[in-house]
Amino acid sequence: MSKEKLRGHEPHLRTEKPRDRLLARPTRRYPVSDHCNGDKFHNLHHPERALTQVFTWLRTRQPSRWPGWEDNPVFPAPPARLSTQLRDWRATFINHATVLLQIGPYNLLTDPVWSERVSPFQNLGPRRVRAAGVALKDLPRIDIVLLSHNHYDHLDLATLKFLERRDHPHIVTGLGNAPLLHANGMRHVTELDWWGSVEHKDLTLHFTPAQHFSGRGIRDRDMTLWGGLWVDTPAGGCFFAGDTGYGPHFADIRARLGAPRLALLPIGAYEPYWFMGPVHMNPDDAVRAHLDLDARASLAIHFNTFQLTDESIGQPVIDLGEALARRGMDPSAFLVLKEGEGRAV
Repeated sequence: MSKEKLRGHEPHLRTEKPRDRLLARPTRRYPVSDHCNGDKFHNLHHPERALTQVFTWLRTRQPSRWPGWEDNPVFPAPPARLSTQLRDWRATFINHATVLLQIGPYNLLTDPVWSERVSPFQNLGPRRVRAAGVALKDLPRIDIVLLSHNHYDHLDLATLKFLERRDHPHIVTGLGNAPLLHANGMRHVTELDWWGSVEHKDLTLHFTPAQHFSGRGIRDRDMTLWGGLWVDTPAGGCFFAGDTGYGPHFADIRARLGAPRLALLPIGAYEPYWFMGPVHMNPDDAVRAHLDLDARASLAIHFNTFQLTDESIGQPVIDLGEALARRGMDPSAFLVLKEGEGRAV
């Protein structure tokens, strides 16, 4: 019997073979802007990390020891559809940066990842230490995928292929990601620049700035655009920050789009902070982002599934609690859910 069955969960998806990955340098040109020179994208407030910094981190890093496996609590499966009313919202934390957002009659999924590894290789790279909180067979039909950028722990081709075969969702993402998605069978893809938007029935989807980078191979660094996504509804806005360091863009998003009813903010993959800080928020940064956005509530994401950096598996939640306490904030304003746990918003 497989280890997965012994652990009592649905087997995860097999990581795609390298031949299915787009490793070649893209050849498209994009509008020249404050974050693009026509060929490559760049951040507005932090320069790209030097290669010497990468080597220093690799030489000096002291990663914590993560467990080989952890079992999840069992929660009821999410409903097939939440409601006919757009004022009714529910968020279910799946794992890492994957959240099922149910807004009235619509099911949205952020950066869906069900694969065993987040890597271009089947047997190397970060491997999950827990199952996804909702099995694929229990996942309701997905209308929209919010795809922040093309890193392997966010753009998982095996999962996207499953969703395409079953649901044919509308995928909304940044500039440059459509060729990879189309080459792997995804038909309904909308690419957006920062501050671009697209309508989906009652919803308006905006692509927002983030402080990060992109790339899936050795020749495509920053050739596609990274960002967050904002879901605008008559009953409020939901903001998915994607993968990002802290920066002025949160205040810019608040000024342009308003205060979100719910913000999904990353709290993990931040040590050592001298190296990771420009592209990954720590929990204190996430609390600052929550305040900049003036979010009614925030939900912690990007932790607890894949060991990407050096902090221990439980440190992000501990550090988040301390950051909230330093500011005298009610912890209920910043939700931390278990994998598979849902909460009405």
